[in-house]
Amino acid sequence: MSQALYRKYRSKSLDEVVGQRHITDILAKAIKAGRISHAYLLTGPRGVGKTSVARILAHEINGLAYNDDTTHLDIIEIDAASNNGVEDVRDLREKVQLAPVSAAKKVYIIDEVHMLSKAAFNALLKTLEEPPEHIVFILATTDADKLPATIISRTQRYGFRAITDEDAVAHLRMIADAEKIKIDDASLQLIATRGDGSFRDSISLLDQLASLADEKKGITAELIEAALGLAAHKKISDILVAVDAHDLSAVAKLLKQTEAEGVAPGNLAAQLTSEIRNRVIDAPQLLPLLDSLLDVSKSSQPHIKLLTVLGGFTVEQKAPKSAALAAPVREVSASIKELSKQATRKKPVDPIISKTEKPQGPAADFDWKNLIEHTRTNFVALFSVLSKCSHTLKERDLTLYTGNAFYKKKLDDPKYSAHLYESLQAIGSYQLTVHTVPTGAPLKDSQAAAVAAIMGGGEEVSVSAAA
Repeated sequence: MSQALYRKYRSKSLDEVVGQRHITDILAKAIKAGRISHAYLLTGPRGVGKTSVARILAHEINGLAYNDDTTHLDIIEIDAASNNGVEDVRDLREKVQLAPVSAAKKVYIIDEVHMLSKAAFNALLKTLEEPPEHIVFILATTDADKLPATIISRTQRYGFRAITDEDAVAHLRMIADAEKIKIDDASLQLIATRGDGSFRDSISLLDQLASLADEKKGITAELIEAALGLAAHKKISDILVAVDAHDLSAVAKLLKQTEAEGVAPGNLAAQLTSEIRNRVIDAPQLLPLLDSLLDVSKSSQPHIKLLTVLGGFTVEQKAPKSAALAAPVREVSASIKELSKQATRKKPVDPIISKTEKPQGPAADFDWKNLIEHTRTNFVALFSVLSKCSHTLKERDLTLYTGNAFYKKKLDDPKYSAHLYESLQAIGSYQLTVHTVPTGAPLKDSQAAAVAAIMGGGEEVSVSAAA
């Protein structure tokens, strides 16, 4: 039976460990000087060498040669995921009292130590703090945040880094050459990228693809994309070109094609994210897409979510008929007290246009009731939020007071703001610039505003005399 490549090429000494020199150099010097700690904690992402370093360290502490196929009675590995109970730790506490069989130190390697239960951590604490002279603990975990601070403080901690693409490509090239696997550098780069900083994942993928590759062509980018269910790189570029050109029809068509080809929306979103990240300097206008694309894989309907994200960005960024329409919804955060002070300082100019005062300029064409009615008929979701807002108008600035942060966030969403500007255009007020404020409108009466500020806010209402 052939051995998996990631096991075959696992590091056998600290010098062979790739990408973690900041750790291996320190450990090598400490061992050489005889400064052995009673407990080590190795943290970092998966597949970067934590377990390999733990095994190498255990052997070098005892001056033993390390080979992946050899075992030693005084080096004990425990998987905390399946031995996480308090009884397991109590059993360990009894066994650590026994002296080593033949080595200088008995070393316990506890992998995925964050999986221990709270009771198990408590049981381990005293032993970890004051172990017998002949005992060394090496703890490894991918999730250090789940470890109690009392455990961390009793260890020497070493943080492993994700493997860089450059290190991954160099290591994969060494393995490919040794195994006589035909592959070009572009394909190695794609494998390294898909490995996401993990040597183990990258090497396993190379191993998998080597068994699928054509003897003449070897491993190609097309083979990798087909095997992993990825969209072709040209398709990714075409989608971004269509988005940048505000061509919603082309975006929808390309998404339909990728769906027909069996590309999962999560994979497509990840590819788009990676490509935008690579192009961010040359195409900064695509940067706002990144945050929204991260939500695609979390959606219950990722295909629809991806279309909404790309389509919404295309519509929102589409060049309008006037410069005023192109202006985005700008965020304004202010309390009632701050707005009241501003109103007092700027008197007699009042930001609130009264019902009897006739607006001048562009504001004269604006009709709030028409806007509400248009959204009720055409954009029900926008209407449900906008109908709960109050507003003020001054020259070209339409300020919407949403009453709370939730409604403000809704109106600031690209989908809602695109519909809002479309509605303004439909009623002939496309020249307005919209601002949103997460509070109620400031009170017109200065005395009432002062009282409201003292009381923590308030809303102005009209009370008619009873007949």
